[in-house]
Amino acid sequence: MNKLLYLHGFNSSPASDKARRTEASLRERGLAERFICPALPPSAEAAAATIAALIDAHGAANLTLVGSSLGGFLASWAAERFDVPRVVLINPAVRPARLLHAYLGPQRNLYTGEEYLLEAHHMDELVALEPPRITPSRYWLLLETADETLDYRDALDYYAGCRQTVIAGGDHGFQNWGRLLPEVLSWAGLDG
Repeated sequence: MNKLLYLHGFNSSPASDKARRTEASLRERGLAERFICPALPPSAEAAAATIAALIDAHGAANLTLVGSSLGGFLASWAAERFDVPRVVLINPAVRPARLLHAYLGPQRNLYTGEEYLLEAHHMDELVALEPPRITPSRYWLLLETADETLDYRDALDYYAGCRQTVIAGGDHGFQNWGRLLPEVLSWAGLDG
């Protein structure tokens, strides 16, 4: 039975707009039980353990991973580590330790209010999860060119050879998610 494992980004949560829209769309199709969206801890190592346990419980072959921003990085790690066949990446972070280094210090989750300290060892955890290779056939890359947080060209280069949808404009939140969601769910074998 196909399921969708949604991985949110840095300082985000299952309450994010894209996660809620995805869940609602599956619910409308009578497939609510096929949506999995864990609250990922701020530590990449702990997040990876959470993801690994979910993949073990549901079976890699039965999953489509959807990862947004840092969740896209984690989805790439998981796909390569556990041979997950289908992955949708939404404005994914590429080598996020470089980007997040500028955010070292006190952090607050935008949705939960959880406060924590982002430290140098968290960057080491991210580096340790960088996939040694990418298998292009498993990925569908979704990018908007006006992403104010990440340079879309980094992902375009890193995921060369993958299915790619690049949309002019937009932002880091990916404004076209609602429009593309039916096609994403169909690609994942979840059209109801």
